[in-house]
Amino acid sequence: MTHLAEQLKHGAGQAWESLTEGWRELGSRAGNALTRFWSDAGDAQPANAEGGKTDRWLPPARWAFMAVDVYGAHDKLVVRIEAPGMAREDFQIEMSSPEMLSVLGRKRYDREHADSSYALVQCAYGTFRRDIQLPAPVDVERAKASYEAGVLRIELPRRELASHRRIEVQMA
Repeated sequence: MTHLAEQLKHGAGQAWESLTEGWRELGSRAGNALTRFWSDAGDAQPANAEGGKTDRWLPPARWAFMAVDVYGAHDKLVVRIEAPGMAREDFQIEMSSPEMLSVLGRKRYDREHADSSYALVQCAYGTFRRDIQLPAPVDVERAKASYEAGVLRIELPRRELASHRRIEVQMA
């Protein structure tokens, strides 16, 4: 094999390795941030060039990134979800167990210009559900949530765990 062919082979191998490493990194960091959005019946959709509604720009299901941060102090966990373009009424928050938080929501398509047509739509619209495994049990009764500047913030006080206690074995 010629020297040039060896260099090309080596360069192609390095490029492939770099590409696969990048995809692995993206998958590990963002895999849990991918959220599926389902189109709701009756939602407004962008018009095609002839002015008629089309699902060409908004398919029945889309995927989008919804970044989530979960951090804690000794007395509470805080969950922050980036969800721009929504209102606080668009969210429903549930706890299916002391350690599983579910955020359901609906991001509505809002047409800015009635006479425009779209050539590119990268935002996801519709109904979504995001399940977040919490690192510790929380007290659901004292939880609080707020929504400001496109960020949903949920404060979850940690649940008091039973203190260590010795149990004596009794005579029968």
